[in-house]
Amino acid sequence: MANFDSLVNKIGKLNIDNMYGEDFMQTWHKSDDELKATLNTADALRNLRERNISTKVFDSGLGISIFRDNSTRTRFSFTSACNMLGLAIQDLDEKKSQIAHGETVRETATMISFMADVIGIRDDMYIGKGTKYMHDVIDAVKDSAQQGILEQRPNLVDLQDDEDHPTQALADLDHIIHEYGGIENLKGKKIVMSWAYSPSYGKPLSVAQAIIGLMTRFGMDVTLAHPKGYEVMPEVEEIAKKNAEKSGGSFTKTNDMKEAFKDADVIYCKSWAPFKAMEERTELYGKGDFDGIDKLEEELLQHNAEFKDWSATEEMMKLTKNGNALYMHPLPADITGVSAAEGEVDASVFDRYRDQLYKQASFKPYVIAAMIFLSKFKDPAKVLQDLEDRGTARHEFTGKI
Repeated sequence: MANFDSLVNKIGKLNIDNMYGEDFMQTWHKSDDELKATLNTADALRNLRERNISTKVFDSGLGISIFRDNSTRTRFSFTSACNMLGLAIQDLDEKKSQIAHGETVRETATMISFMADVIGIRDDMYIGKGTKYMHDVIDAVKDSAQQGILEQRPNLVDLQDDEDHPTQALADLDHIIHEYGGIENLKGKKIVMSWAYSPSYGKPLSVAQAIIGLMTRFGMDVTLAHPKGYEVMPEVEEIAKKNAEKSGGSFTKTNDMKEAFKDADVIYCKSWAPFKAMEERTELYGKGDFDGIDKLEEELLQHNAEFKDWSATEEMMKLTKNGNALYMHPLPADITGVSAAEGEVDASVFDRYRDQLYKQASFKPYVIAAMIFLSKFKDPAKVLQDLEDRGTARHEFTGKI
């Protein structure tokens, strides 16, 4: 972990005025300084907690979570982040709300926000829907705050949308940075974002797009690998190309998994549904054609089954640099012989990297906390320094737990 004073000093020198009072959506809408501030703030908060120094900057307030898709890691990471900063948490269960009785997004957003400081939303199921829903919530609470209905407007943290997964990608980046000893050491490192076989359908494109859209910002050589027909959004590929040109890295695509794995430093191997299929699914959803959705799922599962050899096997991992690339996955993985008959990764590969995968996941609560923190304080470096100077112990117990 980087030295606390060094982290605070770095944050203080970054141009991040635009983060105060704002929301955190896709990473490609954030500047390099804003991304670095998020990573450094996450590390500083972790440093304080690891030294048993309280990071509570609120003595009251509410963090609201809205998960429109299932979640374990992101849900608990958001809860942990809010708690670490001193906010209580309330999850909006749409099935138990008045949404079922026709309550509008505008009304819901205001009604849940009277004492809220932050709203975290995951909405990744349908192309063109998740990001729009988040912006509808932002517009509603902005208007209510301007009209004096809300005493403050809660800031929104994008916990995954239909295009990007910013909390996941930034946590992944923080993990890679720590593995290689600094952000400056990422230049020239080869990271492969590869499709992998899964016996399930409809996994979002947002993780794959998040990785190619972010890692190209820092000079990495990013390879996107997938079978023909499993393309991601072309506009995100364009973002990756432009990022690579600017950073001095590279962005390449291949339909050959072995070619992609050759001499790779980092392997990120995960299933996703084809962009065209997700567009069709969204169209069917809009028409209320659930029979059509079921038929589409059957067709795509059959298509998936044609590529069962797209898996992070022991043989594939031997192709990586020194046969020892860093293997990454956002979890849960489809593990061959464990959680699936055939899946994204061999059980032996997964077991060998299990501790690393858990470490990868451990960065997410701090990244989310940093996103909230930076939206709430004009001078985050000073607030972090004040927390250390205050030195309030998180707990007084000094024995071994």
